[in-house]
Amino acid sequence: MYNRYYVGHCEDIDVRLLRHNRGGVPSTKYYIPWEVVYKENFTSRALAAAREKEIKKKKSRIYIEFIIRKQQGLVDTSR
Repeated sequence: MYNRYYVGHCEDIDVRLLRHNRGGVPSTKYYIPWEVVYKENFTSRALAAAREKEIKKKKSRIYIEFIIRKQQGLVDTSR
């Protein structure tokens, strides 16, 4: 699918993506260009940070690709 995934939270995804793609984030500047392939919306920053931590805690590319496919409707969740 993709070579690298960045997991993070922010208030304005367009501004954050632009910052990454302009090389303004040291940890991601060597992997430009970035594109949004998955996002979730939350009612508070605390909830978004908790979800980010949950995803990162799994340390699993397979899990990230699973949630992307699930959002795209490529995973059968009827069972």
